[in-house]
Amino acid sequence: MTASLDRTFNNPHLFIEGWYWAITSKELPINQVKPVKLMGRDLAIYRGKDGIARAIDAYCPHMGAHLAEGKVEGDGIRCFFHNWKFDSCGNCVDIPGLDKALPVKNKTWLVAEKYGIIWLWTGEKSHQLLPFVPELENDECEAIISAYFTKNCHPNVVMINAIDAQHFNTVHNLPLKIVFAKQELNQNAITFSNTTRGGEDSWLIKIIRHLYQKQVTYTMCYWYGSTGTVTLGPDFLHFHIMFALRLIEGGKTEGRTLLITKKRRGIIGWLFNRIILLLTQIVGNYFAKGDTQVFQTIKFNLQTPTQEDKSILQFIQHVEKQQALSWGSWLRKEEEIGSREEGTSKKVKSNLAV
Repeated sequence: MTASLDRTFNNPHLFIEGWYWAITSKELPINQVKPVKLMGRDLAIYRGKDGIARAIDAYCPHMGAHLAEGKVEGDGIRCFFHNWKFDSCGNCVDIPGLDKALPVKNKTWLVAEKYGIIWLWTGEKSHQLLPFVPELENDECEAIISAYFTKNCHPNVVMINAIDAQHFNTVHNLPLKIVFAKQELNQNAITFSNTTRGGEDSWLIKIIRHLYQKQVTYTMCYWYGSTGTVTLGPDFLHFHIMFALRLIEGGKTEGRTLLITKKRRGIIGWLFNRIILLLTQIVGNYFAKGDTQVFQTIKFNLQTPTQEDKSILQFIQHVEKQQALSWGSWLRKEEEIGSREEGTSKKVKSNLAV
C-alpha cells in the first residue's frame, strides 16, 4: 500500500486538516515574532503585549518581505521593510506617509496553547478539539517537552508503529501478545487499547501481571493522523507520552515528544511529578530506541497484510475518512484539484489565442 494521488495516508502532498504543533511556548516570549514553516506554508508567529500567540501568513502583501523580520506592536505586527502594520485579524491598519491604510489583508490562522506547545489549526474554522490524553481530559496537567526528532518517512508511517502488534515481540522482545480494540472518539480521534492479559510462558509478565486487575494497560490515541498519545503502566500509576508530528518536505517527519502527568499540588506533589516524568522518559526511550533505524530506511508498502496488521488497516481507514489538505496551499483536496483544472484550462485558452 503505497502513496497515491487519491489516498491521504502516506501521501507526501496531503495532510489532514487539524491542529499541529508549530513552536514551543517557551520559544515565543511576549513581543517576539518567529518564522515557522508548517506543511509547506511560511508563517510569522508572534506573541502580543497581551500575551496571546497569533499566526499570520509570512509575506507582506506590499512587496513580499517576511513579517518575522518585523516587530510586534500591541496585538499586531509591523513589517520591517516599509513599516506597514497589520492587526490581530491581519488587516492593514497603518502605512507611513498615508492618511488612511489601504484595504489589504494578510491571512491569519487560529492558534491555541496546551502542554507547553503552540498549536495551529490549518483549516478556515475549527470546531474540533486540541489533541489531549483521554484519561486526563478533565485534569490540569504538567508537561515536559522531552525531545525533537526527525524521521525519514511520513508521519502516518511513524504513527502506526505504536499499534504494530507483532513488532512488540520481534523488535522489543516483549513476551506478551498484544490484541487491540479500537474506538473512534470523533471523526478526528481514534483509540486502540490492548485487550489481553497473556504472558503465561513469561516469568516477567507473571510478576508484573499482579499489578493489573485485567489486561496490561496500553492505549494509543491518534489525533488528525499525526499526533498520538500513549498511556501505559500498572493500574495504580499510568505514564502518558505524546508524540506531536508534522509532515515536512519530501514526505518526511519532524516531531516533538511530550511527557505528561496530572498536576499534583504542593512541594510533595511537585517532587512526585518529577519522578513520574523521569520514569515516563525512561519508558519512552526504551520503546523508541529499537525503532529508530527502521524509520530512517523504511519504504512503506503494505502489500501483504496479515491478521496481526488489523489495527494498522483500521487506522489507515480512519485517516482516509478525514478531510485532506494540500501541501503548501492548504486547500482542501477537492479545491486543489479544481484550482489545477482551472489553471490548465486558462493555459490552454491562452495557447489557442496565440
